[in-house]
Amino acid sequence: MGIYAITGAASGIGAATTKRLKSDGHTVIGIDIQEADIVADLSKPSGRAEAIEQVLEKSGGSLEGFVPCAGVMGLPNRAGSLLVSLNYFGAIDLLKGFREALSQGESAAAVGVSSNSTTISPGVPNSLIQACLEGDEEKACKMADDFGSMLAYPATKTALAYWIRRHAVTPEWIGSGINLNAIAPGMIETAMTAEGLADPLIGPHIKNLIVPTKRPGKPEEIADFLAFLLGPKGRFFVGSILFCDGGTDAEIRPDAWPSPMPTP
Repeated sequence: MGIYAITGAASGIGAATTKRLKSDGHTVIGIDIQEADIVADLSKPSGRAEAIEQVLEKSGGSLEGFVPCAGVMGLPNRAGSLLVSLNYFGAIDLLKGFREALSQGESAAAVGVSSNSTTISPGVPNSLIQACLEGDEEKACKMADDFGSMLAYPATKTALAYWIRRHAVTPEWIGSGINLNAIAPGMIETAMTAEGLADPLIGPHIKNLIVPTKRPGKPEEIADFLAFLLGPKGRFFVGSILFCDGGTDAEIRPDAWPSPMPTP
C-alpha cells in the first residue's frame, strides 16, 4: 500500500478519489483550503511551499502518487488571475515539488486534471497558454485578468495538459519511473458545476452542453479512472490526455482526433 497526495481533497473529484484510494488500503494526504489534512491556499506561492513541506514531512519523503484536483471554474465576476494561480501554478508547482518524492515510490504516478473545455471552447488565448508555460505567474495573471476568467479556464487547463505532455517523456519523469498523465473531464456532478449552473449568464450554456450519455458524470466514476491510472495496470500510459466527458468532445468535433502529422 502506498502514500498518495491529493489537492482539492475536501470536495468533488478530489474527495471521491481520496475515498477510493483509502478504500483500497492506501494512505492519502489531503490538501485543501479547508477541511483537509493540510490546509493551504494553493493560489499563493507561500501556500504551495507550505503544502509541499508538510506533505514531504508526513510522507517521509516518498510518495506513490499525486493528483492535483484543486481548481475553480471561470465565472463572469471571478478574476482570471485566480485561475492562473490555482488551476495552473497550484498544480505545476506541486508536481515539481513532489517529483523527487515520487521518484522514491515503487511504481509512482501523477495524474493532472485538465478539462474537455480545452477542445470545445472557442477563442482560447494562446498567448496566455504560453505565458503559463514560460512559468511567469505575474505576467500570466495580468493577461488572465485582461482576458477574463471565462477564457482563462480553458487556457489554464490547456497549459496544464501541454506541460504534462512535454515533461512526461523526460528523464526526470518516466526516466525516473514516474508515470505522468492527465484526464480531461466534462460535466461532472460537483460543487463547481453547481456553481456554474447557478450563474445566470453561463448556467444556460452549461445546461445546453451536448452530453451523448444524457447525464453528467459522477465524481466516483472519475475517481475509479484516476485509481486505475495511478495503479500498476496503468503503467503503459505516459503523457496521455484522456477524455472522460460522456462523449461531448466526440460529438462536437468527431474528426479532429486523431490529428495526423502534416506532410513534410
